Amino acid sequence: MIYEYPPPADPIRQGDIFVGLPRADISLRRVPILAADGKQLEAPWEEIAKDGQAVTAVLALRPVAAIVASQDCDTTHGIDVTLCEIQRFPLVEPRGKDVTSPHTWTKIITQHARVNQKWFYLPPDEKIGFVEKMAVDFRVTLRVLRTDLEELRSLRKGRLCPVADEHFRERIAEFFRRYPYDEWYPLNREELETYKKHHPDARPFPWQETLPPPSDIR
Repeated sequence: MIYEYPPPADPIRQGDIFVGLPRADISLRRVPILAADGKQLEAPWEEIAKDGQAVTAVLALRPVAAIVASQDCDTTHGIDVTLCEIQRFPLVEPRGKDVTSPHTWTKIITQHARVNQKWFYLPPDEKIGFVEKMAVDFRVTLRVLRTDLEELRSLRKGRLCPVADEHFRERIAEFFRRYPYDEWYPLNREELETYKKHHPDARPFPWQETLPPPSDIR
């Protein structure tokens, strides 16, 4: 498919896929910490941060798959490496839930991939450990010390081939430079009414509220 399988000694590069990296899940409303006497306490982070001192926290860690998002220069010389979490496709893109038709999958993977900049599609691959369609979720990132990640290269199961890597690099750039806007802002009254049939949450802008009704538009 779209993967390569580098030797263990290969340097870490953008597009490398790791399976089994730790992700920490923390609630800032109730942070479990260890007091000086060894007892476990819970406190809101706002309270803890007032002292400006480091604390020892008890964290829940779970293994996840992730792909290196940092550029090659940073994976070679940087202090930290940033990775994006990989999840089952339907968890990242709801349109993929309960889809079985090859025609529908093709539409999602090609057309919707161009529109939705939040994810990057990864096909199944038993050698990597993907038994179903997966997706990179650009909204969820992990930060790992570069030297630590280098010692965990046994968890690297593969990397994107050059064609996929170029696409992946561009998708990351698109995600972080995207401009959030309400796409219906230039519509006239008639167009807006049609748009709202499929997007009922759309709220008109002030200039759209003063537009003449559809029957008066020529």
